[in-house]
Amino acid sequence: MSVIWICGVDEAGRGPLAGSVVAGAVVLDPNKPIEGLKDSKKLSASRREFLFEQIQLKSKAWGLGEASPAEIDQINILQATMLAMRRAIEDLTTRLGSWPDKALIDGNRCPELPISSEAIVKGDAKEPAISAASILAKVTRDRQMIELHKRFPQYGFAQHMGYPTEMHFAALKEFGACDEHRRSFSPVRNVLEAANSLVKT
Repeated sequence: MSVIWICGVDEAGRGPLAGSVVAGAVVLDPNKPIEGLKDSKKLSASRREFLFEQIQLKSKAWGLGEASPAEIDQINILQATMLAMRRAIEDLTTRLGSWPDKALIDGNRCPELPISSEAIVKGDAKEPAISAASILAKVTRDRQMIELHKRFPQYGFAQHMGYPTEMHFAALKEFGACDEHRRSFSPVRNVLEAANSLVKT
């Protein structure tokens, strides 16, 4: 009897004003259980980092995918999220050696896939494979934002990870947007339009 491989899929970074949206995909190995999997937002940063390594070591297969700020601006954040999820599953497929039999997707929508898929609202709290995917995505994106902070320290990305905080808005008003900002998001667009109107007056 052949083994059925179920992959969990989740994303990180739909809400921020800057950076990519990142997705993770994981097929857990029943013979190598990973203790402590839960929604990545309910874990400390150090615990997420530990589990990130465990997931890569112990899972049957894992994958990561992302969509850039330019892609988000071009096709919108929902479609970019679906694209990142598909890319994560494709990346997992190269490690698994074939497509998984089914994908469990966190949320209420599924990307277009050549396999069976099921959307599960709050899936990162219900399905361990989705929890694992959320940890992969969150740690990867946080690492990207810390690297981005080195390039653009004036925005404070290492503190707010690109989310719309008062600190971020203040930096946007003072420095404008960098090439990693999502210009289609209204807070960024509004700041840029306000700056342009000042230039014209």
